[in-house]
Amino acid sequence: MTQTVSAILETLLQLPTEDRGELAARLLESLDAGNDEGAESEWAAEIQTRVEDLRSGKVKTVPWSTAREQILDDTDGGN
Repeated sequence: MTQTVSAILETLLQLPTEDRGELAARLLESLDAGNDEGAESEWAAEIQTRVEDLRSGKVKTVPWSTAREQILDDTDGGN
């Protein structure tokens, strides 16, 4: 990070939480702009497929506690 960016960051961190959140959202939007023009429609199709899989019974949901346990087991190598 350059000194200029560090100085700007230090100043921006003094802003109220709501303003920092808005700024962060706008910065993220600027990174996404035009990077993948077909991504939104592809995500919409993926979401539709997953909803249909749930409704048809092709896949089943699991409680958050079970999913969390599986995730933690996967990230710590099963130890």
